[in-house]
Amino acid sequence: MEYAHLGRTGLQVSRLVLGTMNFGPETDEKDSFAIMDRAHEHGINFFDTANVYGWVLGEGVTEQIIGRWMAQGGGRREKTVLATKLYNPMGTWLNEGRISALHIRRACDESLRRLQTDHVDLYQLHHVDREAPWDEVWEAMDVLRHQGKITYVGSSNFAGWHIVQAQESARRLGMLGLVSEQSRYNLFLRDLELEVLPAAQAYGVGVIAYSPLHAGLLSGVIRKEREGSRRHRDHAKAGLEAGRDRIERFEAFCEEELGEEPASVALAWLLTRPGLTGPIIGPRTMGQLDGAVRALEVQLDPASLTRLDEIFPGHLPAPEDYAW
Repeated sequence: MEYAHLGRTGLQVSRLVLGTMNFGPETDEKDSFAIMDRAHEHGINFFDTANVYGWVLGEGVTEQIIGRWMAQGGGRREKTVLATKLYNPMGTWLNEGRISALHIRRACDESLRRLQTDHVDLYQLHHVDREAPWDEVWEAMDVLRHQGKITYVGSSNFAGWHIVQAQESARRLGMLGLVSEQSRYNLFLRDLELEVLPAAQAYGVGVIAYSPLHAGLLSGVIRKEREGSRRHRDHAKAGLEAGRDRIERFEAFCEEELGEEPASVALAWLLTRPGLTGPIIGPRTMGQLDGAVRALEVQLDPASLTRLDEIFPGHLPAPEDYAW
């Protein structure tokens, strides 16, 4: 396993992040436990979840599964850099969502209860709340930090200027501020390169990429389609038809020139991106987890990276991307 510091912190995390969104809805508890144990065997120490995962309002199904797994002991909690998120509604009453100071306090306590731990290592804002003043957010987070309930604060789905707002507010208050930003980023979707990645690098914020395989479209989907071994969700079907030409060229390049699985190449490409801590892998099965680790062994030379840019054009940082 490869490791990196999370942003400008001294915290070392695995460059592959175990995403747990499938635990509960797609993967039962027994298999989820086995996947988390195997992740540790691979050296993956960075686990990501959210209070809404499991998609049963107010239940925090996935957090509960992780909590029961850690409660088995054996160093499971101690070996894990644990990240969760808040923002989405956890009930139908007022203030049971978003990031007011009241909800931050309540959401953290509820996550700790479900996770069966006394602290979260990385507490992430799942979305920006344009109605919550940053002074309020940072004061609430500072209280949690002094109580020992959280260690670091991260964000998710922020625009570049949201990162700037958050960091300048934290700077004014003499606080560390955000240490990470979690955004959707893959060969298909490279808009992060315009402003989010440059802003994150400027402020020492580590970027974590979710949806690295673009809902499975970068995992050899056309070959699986030919073999009759893949079913598509509606949004994936639309994406496949819109991007079929690029996907065909990508799969041919992986097979004929690299001799690697498309998913391994897509993950390996992310590991070459400046400012990126690592991608989140969200395995439903043990095989998917083991396959994802292969990405660490794939070496992409400059010619291969140029070929991938030709298939999936990226961006220059703004404003050079669209102005002189």
